[in-house]
Amino acid sequence: MTSERLVILGSGPAGLTAAMYAARADLEPVVISGNQLGGQVSITYEVENYPGFPEGTTGPELVELMQKQAERFGARVVIDEVTEVDLRRGSPFRIQTYGEQYEAQAVIVGTGASPRRLGVPGEQALIGKGVSFCATCDGFFFRGKDVVVVGGGDSALEEGLFLTRFANRVRVVHRRGALRAGETLKRRAGANDKMTFLWDTVVEEIVGNGRVEGVVVKNLKTEATERLATDGVFIYIGHFPNTDLFRDQLEMDERGYLITNAHMMTSVDGVFAAGEVQDPVYRQVTTSVGQGAAAAMMAERWLAERS
Repeated sequence: MTSERLVILGSGPAGLTAAMYAARADLEPVVISGNQLGGQVSITYEVENYPGFPEGTTGPELVELMQKQAERFGARVVIDEVTEVDLRRGSPFRIQTYGEQYEAQAVIVGTGASPRRLGVPGEQALIGKGVSFCATCDGFFFRGKDVVVVGGGDSALEEGLFLTRFANRVRVVHRRGALRAGETLKRRAGANDKMTFLWDTVVEEIVGNGRVEGVVVKNLKTEATERLATDGVFIYIGHFPNTDLFRDQLEMDERGYLITNAHMMTSVDGVFAAGEVQDPVYRQVTTSVGQGAAAAMMAERWLAERS
């Protein structure tokens, strides 16, 4: 078992920022990456609203810079995934990963959120065979093809615009009559000749034999259904917090988000949380960074008071 002062679960913007602040306070934090180094931002192609990058940047580039900065001050990023935690007995807390067992005086949870699925026939069977939740990862494979994007928020338009670099046509299926995305994205999407919109429409089935061949959609106003031929389906309908590890150990709201106080403390003394795992409202890189910094500062104070 490895004994540490502070272990940070998750390597997204919240976790890496917490690591940087904690490392500068000489806590020598360990960051356990989770199944995706950098979290959701690492699979986001364009990041245009992060301060200090007037020309924008990419998600992978931003994650790389954050990791380098945290490691510069002494943070250690471990590529591993947590399988079990024991927080009930208080500090020191026990954390089990695939490769190691840790004992931590304090913990910061930054495990983020995961894409929500449609839950329609054909979706599960065709994941990786035309159904995707990451245009940055899979867009290249749809060069010269037609794709459907499901959703109407920022992520749907950002990833849809990215897909226009490869696909011949990008049809956005949205259950409402107006987009929820920001005005800049809406203008860019509306001006892109490759993008069209199906309003008040939902996907009822994803069709294919070994690969995606089409979708069955339903208009919510007319209740008319039709089958659309397509080569790919990219789904952006929101996220759910990655909190299964903490059920019956940390207090959550009805949606599964961790509940924290003004100092980022969870219901267990010595366990803090930051980023989308506890933020159902803002869910931005910038807010996650601020929450990560606050969590690290409060964890450092908590540890100092105990010592």
